[in-house]
Amino acid sequence: MVRRFLTALLTAISLFAAALLTASPASAASLTQVTNFGTNPSNLQMYLYVPNTVKPKPAILVAVHYCTGSGPAFYSGTEFARLADRYGFVVIYPSVTRASKCFDVSSPQALKHNGGSDPVGIVSMVRYVVQHNNADAGRVYVTGASSGAMMTNVLLGDYPDVFKAGAAFSGVPFGCFATTNGSEWNSQCANGQIIKTPQQWGDLVRAAYPGYSGPRPRMQLWHGTTDATLRYPNFGEAIKQWTNVAGISQSPTTTDRPQSNWTRTRYNLGGTVQVEGISIQGVGHALPQGGMAQYVIDFFGLSRA
Repeated sequence: MVRRFLTALLTAISLFAAALLTASPASAASLTQVTNFGTNPSNLQMYLYVPNTVKPKPAILVAVHYCTGSGPAFYSGTEFARLADRYGFVVIYPSVTRASKCFDVSSPQALKHNGGSDPVGIVSMVRYVVQHNNADAGRVYVTGASSGAMMTNVLLGDYPDVFKAGAAFSGVPFGCFATTNGSEWNSQCANGQIIKTPQQWGDLVRAAYPGYSGPRPRMQLWHGTTDATLRYPNFGEAIKQWTNVAGISQSPTTTDRPQSNWTRTRYNLGGTVQVEGISIQGVGHALPQGGMAQYVIDFFGLSRA
C-alpha cells in the first residue's frame, strides 16, 4: 500500500531532508517549468535548468525525485544544478502529480518500451530539450533517489536507445517492483526478498524492449547497508542484473574504498567501467549525501572537457 510506503519513509525523508539542506542550490540561473513538451500520459510536470553558460550541444541529465518529493525540491536540495553550472550540461527535473508523489515503476505499461505512463513522459522531456535547446541526443543520462532510483533502473531498461548511463541511489532492480493489481507498492521487493539469478534479472530488462540489439547503458548503483525502506539485498540483485545485461562477470574487476565507509566495486567491459556499485556502511535510506553527486558526474564523463 502506498500509505504504508509513505509511513515507512517518514524517518528516512527527514534524514534525507537534513542532507539536502547542506547542499547549495544553484544561483547562476533559475529553474523553469516547461509545458506542452510532448506525449505525457501520466500528467508529469517538467522543470528545466539551463546554466547561463552551456557547452555547444550540451549533455542532458534527468534528475528524478524521491517519493513525497518534487522536481523543484530535488533541484534545490541536490548538487546537480551547481555541477551543471560548472560543467555546462542541462538538467531536467520531472515531477509527479499523482497523490503519492511516487513514480510509476510497477505497472505493466511502465515496464515496457513505449508502453505508457511515466517513462513515456520523461522521454518526451528529453526529446523536447534535444529539439529546443540544441542538446546532444547521444549524451543523455539519468539519476535519482529512492522512487527516482527505481525509475532510473526502469528508464535504462525501457529506453537503452535514449539513455547512455544511469546512477541509482537506494533503488531496486528493473522489474522488481512489478505489480498487476494497480498498487504502487511491492512489499516483497522493498524488503529485499525477491532473489533471482543474473540471467533471470537480465531477461526482465531484455523483455522490456524485445529485439533491441544496440549498446546497453552503463549503471552506477549506490546503497546504504542499513536501509530499512528499500533493503540492502536489492543492491546485490541490481548488480547481478546489470552485469548480466552487459554480458560481463559478476566478479568485480576492481574493489576500492574512495571513503572510509564506502566499498566500491567495478565491473569492466573492454576497459570501460560498465557497472559500478558503491556500498555505504552504516547509512540508511538517506542518499545522496554531500559530495556523492560529483562521483555521478565523473562516472557519466560529464566532468571531462
